Amino acid sequence: MKIIVATIKSWNIERARALQEKYAGVHEIVVYTKKEEFTPEAVSEFAPDYILMPHWSYILSDEITKNWNCVVFHMTDLPYGRGGSPLQNLIVRGHKETMISAIKVTEKLDGGPVYMKKPLSLAGSAQEIFVRCSDIIFNEMIPIFLEKCLEPVEQKGEPVVFKRRTEKDGEITSDMKIEKIYDYIRMLDAEGYPRAFMDFGEYRLCFENASLSENGESVEARVVFRKRSES
Repeated sequence: MKIIVATIKSWNIERARALQEKYAGVHEIVVYTKKEEFTPEAVSEFAPDYILMPHWSYILSDEITKNWNCVVFHMTDLPYGRGGSPLQNLIVRGHKETMISAIKVTEKLDGGPVYMKKPLSLAGSAQEIFVRCSDIIFNEMIPIFLEKCLEPVEQKGEPVVFKRRTEKDGEITSDMKIEKIYDYIRMLDAEGYPRAFMDFGEYRLCFENASLSENGESVEARVVFRKRSES
């Protein structure tokens, strides 16, 4: 089996390299971490059975998606939760668990047929959730792709579409309850994400490393003060 793994996040890159080493001499695995190297020419030369993309944020060339089996791993139980910022949108809606959906890339955003789904807990910080998700993808899902040729099944049900959240959507407001404040801090506490924040005069307060007390009446977190012009 020949596969390409394309990803930009450190936790996935680490596991992709380990996957290469584990299957050396058994399967051919190429890892792309930069969009400049992920070209139609490079893909055509390698001729993969699958192109697997855990957390790839760049737009793919139609020349790639229309000619190769491209698979994305979406952190919702599709067709529920198509669209952007799935983790944050799930948490603000009160979800405690979700599914990782491995789907074939089509012209319809997150609307392709499903190869498989695996359950995922949404406990902890975004960083912890992403790492947990990565463990499931690389240890439980990708090995199945390596073992056999899979036929995806069309999504069933009424789609629910998420809107991509912006940095402004991470603002903590005075009307929020304690648990919601905790959720806002933890859902943005990961590599590459703008932190949850509050504006205080000329400063922006950015929060991370949150913990909720056992009785649910208080939140502890690290806070960084920045001049708002620098935030």
